[in-house]
Amino acid sequence: MFPGLGNMDPRRIKAMMRQLGIKSEDIDAKRVVFELEGGKRLIVEKPQVSAVDMGGQKTYTVMGEAREESAGAGTEPKFDRPGPGEGMGGTRGAVGMVGEGAGTEIPDSDVDMVSQQAGVSREKARKALEETDGNIAEAIGKLTK
Repeated sequence: MFPGLGNMDPRRIKAMMRQLGIKSEDIDAKRVVFELEGGKRLIVEKPQVSAVDMGGQKTYTVMGEAREESAGAGTEPKFDRPGPGEGMGGTRGAVGMVGEGAGTEIPDSDVDMVSQQAGVSREKARKALEETDGNIAEAIGKLTK
């Protein structure tokens, strides 16, 4: 359910997220299609999709094998698929993220939340978020061990 958390107990993660007011749900999706610039589409069949609601902002994480199609093209993949655990963009198997946490930049709001919840400086919070690929719950867990 939560990529990149290693051996952390899922019940502990959910409890920490509840304490932070973060709601997570799995979405039973058959297919996810990203419509890209230039008419291309990125298609993920049988994806694992989760939605995280934090402060009214929803972030969707889509994991699975993807293929790219040109407008009107067939289903032939246009690029090499990532190997096991590689994913795209270094997100540990996540094909795409939509929402505030997307990409490699860590939002200041995430840094502030981790800093406050773990009782550490913003610098330590940012470093923990970078080490956990932006995962708030894992960063807090790492800082409060």
